[in-house]
Amino acid sequence: MKRLLSTLTAAGVIVAGLGMAAPAAATGDTSDKGDKGRPGNSDLQRWAEDTWTSLDAMTDESTGLPSDNITGDLETVGAYTSPTNIGGYLWSTVTARDLGIISHREAHERMSTTLDTLEELERNDASGMYYNWYDPATGAKLTTWPDSGDPVHPFLSTVDNGWLAASLRIVREADRALARQADALYDSMDFSAFFNPEGAPGLPAGTNRGGFWDAAPPGCSVEAPMYNGSGETAFYTCHHYDTTVSESRIATYLGIANGEIPATALYGTHRTMPPGCDWAWQEQLPTGKYRTYQGYEVWEGVYTYAGMSFVPSWGGSMFEALMPDLLVPETKWGARSWRVNHPITVAVQKHHGLDEAGYGAWGFSPASDPFGSYAEYGVDLAGMRSDGYTSDAEKTDVDVDRPGCTEGTNPDPGFGDGVVTPHASFLALPYDRKGVLANLRHLEDDLGAYGPGGFSDAIAVGSGTVADRYLSLDQSMIMAAIGNELTGDTLKRYFVDKEMEKRLRPAMSAQVFSSDWRARE
Repeated sequence: MKRLLSTLTAAGVIVAGLGMAAPAAATGDTSDKGDKGRPGNSDLQRWAEDTWTSLDAMTDESTGLPSDNITGDLETVGAYTSPTNIGGYLWSTVTARDLGIISHREAHERMSTTLDTLEELERNDASGMYYNWYDPATGAKLTTWPDSGDPVHPFLSTVDNGWLAASLRIVREADRALARQADALYDSMDFSAFFNPEGAPGLPAGTNRGGFWDAAPPGCSVEAPMYNGSGETAFYTCHHYDTTVSESRIATYLGIANGEIPATALYGTHRTMPPGCDWAWQEQLPTGKYRTYQGYEVWEGVYTYAGMSFVPSWGGSMFEALMPDLLVPETKWGARSWRVNHPITVAVQKHHGLDEAGYGAWGFSPASDPFGSYAEYGVDLAGMRSDGYTSDAEKTDVDVDRPGCTEGTNPDPGFGDGVVTPHASFLALPYDRKGVLANLRHLEDDLGAYGPGGFSDAIAVGSGTVADRYLSLDQSMIMAAIGNELTGDTLKRYFVDKEMEKRLRPAMSAQVFSSDWRARE
């Protein structure tokens, strides 16, 4: 494998016959029993058990592939899946084992089935990367969309392959009997295929594109020799993943850890867009300063909201900011960046939901639409996108002044039927456990956003309209968040090894965001 074998002897025990490491924290009772259990642990355990029920129900027994979604009654599954869904199922299986929800033997058998299928799935030969959509029942690459019959132009996604590769690192450490098989799959995935050394316009270092097609798609694409030097032609997305606070950074971390892309890729993304009226299309005019890292000048810009300054995401959603934090020790390695920014991100979401919009609940991320199929939710002012992810069903757009450039058209709106997404709240557990537990109990007990598979994917809190569906991705984020909370960040220990720390930590430690809790004067 492209990384060193790390030992978890101090953190766990070897299970006879299967070679699996079980974290010591998982062997204890996690329920609330007098002084023995931390308040809230029994709720977290129960929520994990029910969430696992939905993931189990949407997974094909013969292939070990989870569907993308399942209805709230756990009866009807979607006919497609993605690399992210598969990766999330694998780490959820590890988490279910570590929380005692399933046995070690069952977890081993489930993961073995999935790995066997991954070995057979059609891939892009020049990069080893997986296509974005497969049939979970057969493993066939989709060329026709099952719901509509529309054509699918097979695409290889940077971020989706990142989450699948991340899960292989976890499997290899969590179940050593599967290490060789997981290693072989991981080693075959070359993240340099996504990395454009020339970078995005206006940025000082290289960065990843969104992905590529191996045949020309309709619409915009950039035909180029594949960046990994394979000699094959790729049709890359016209966009780059050029914002720092994005779930796509998982692929950047893996490329750096593998030695496939340089650590300077951390400087090839926007904290905010640059200051000045040429960039006044962005949601706010940022403040900040330029800092130089290894000769690369980086604009360390921030937005301001409710007296807090922070590095925003593109859309203002929780998962963009915090999903990589489920696996990567960002606050430990980024003491002057992520350790400051993550809790502010949570505080911004909480302030918006409880104070500014008055929804009585909080946590906003893309999820099932209670009034349709799928929608992007977030805190508009906390995202760079000018028509950013909104927090209510009415899609209320906030447009503030950009002093000296443009006058806001809707600086102080009223908000409508707020749509809260439970998985976004779970992501905040490390930063506001008490607030998260209170929020989730309100969603369950007062708003009824709960079913046989755990929390419904979203709820419009004003009307009480529930998106009665479970999404594999969102359920797997919930499993990871609970697992980390109850086992002391076990997933991070599985994910990280010495080689990753050696290559990635120094670059992360050097970064200094301009984030600050204090109000801008």
